[in-house]
Amino acid sequence: MDLKEAYQKAEVMTEVLPYIREHRGKTFVVKLGGNAMERYDIREMLASDIVLMHYVGIKPVIVHGGGPQITEYMEKLEKQVNFVDGYRITDSETMEIAKMVLVGKINKDIVSLINRHGTIAMGLSGEDGNLIIGEKRYSKDGLDLGWVGDVKSVNVTVVEELLSHGLIPVIASVGTDQEGNSYNINADHVASEIASAMNAEKLIFLSNVKGVLKPDGSLISKFDVSELKELLASGEVTSGMIPKIESCVRALEKGVNRAHIIDGTVVHALLLELFTDEGIGTMIVKDDEIDDLP
Repeated sequence: MDLKEAYQKAEVMTEVLPYIREHRGKTFVVKLGGNAMERYDIREMLASDIVLMHYVGIKPVIVHGGGPQITEYMEKLEKQVNFVDGYRITDSETMEIAKMVLVGKINKDIVSLINRHGTIAMGLSGEDGNLIIGEKRYSKDGLDLGWVGDVKSVNVTVVEELLSHGLIPVIASVGTDQEGNSYNINADHVASEIASAMNAEKLIFLSNVKGVLKPDGSLISKFDVSELKELLASGEVTSGMIPKIESCVRALEKGVNRAHIIDGTVVHALLLELFTDEGIGTMIVKDDEIDDLP
């Protein structure tokens, strides 16, 4: 290593230090999107970033979906795939496939990648410890979507217990009801409700888009809640971004301090967003804080 390279590394460490001090001991809920998790190298990189967050004193809680992977398995089984209002019509067979993919495969893959760096991750679903109690969801036109649910309530006792023992919870977005029925629940909404219930410092969505974009495709780096509501009301938001924006608004209104939407396919996206001055995605703050940001 030459002297110039050493100076550059020292400068990076100097920039990172205040953020480590600011974030240490705080809970961050990170939602891993299915599209951002399709490539193995990206999953591996995100796992190492999460481990680094853990070792500098942040308490990461991971929530994941797996829509593309569920579709892939359904097609392999020659099962018809149908969506209404952006929600997968989920009959009993589809629900079993979703649980197999989310809980039995994706969840275990993420846990395994994290645990390469030490025994620090524990996988669970919303059914474990009645973490996510769901209720049936219908389409806007009243269509029965099958076993598609909304979050009715959250019991984060098991998550807090894992954090207290220095573990990283990795949560699959499946819920249950009082009768033991399973529900396929949007992972964005699950992440938002868990972040709210835990009074998390940050809610971070990792997707395959840069963040919230202007009509010309350029990134909007900062929003407040009112601006985000106006954007939703305008009808300009694409269908895939709607649950994320709704979830950001709901979480900040219920006490979460910051929300971020970033491109998880960017190399070390989490670290760039959390530990650099510029960040790489869209940050959402409360209405009374936007004017104080640089």
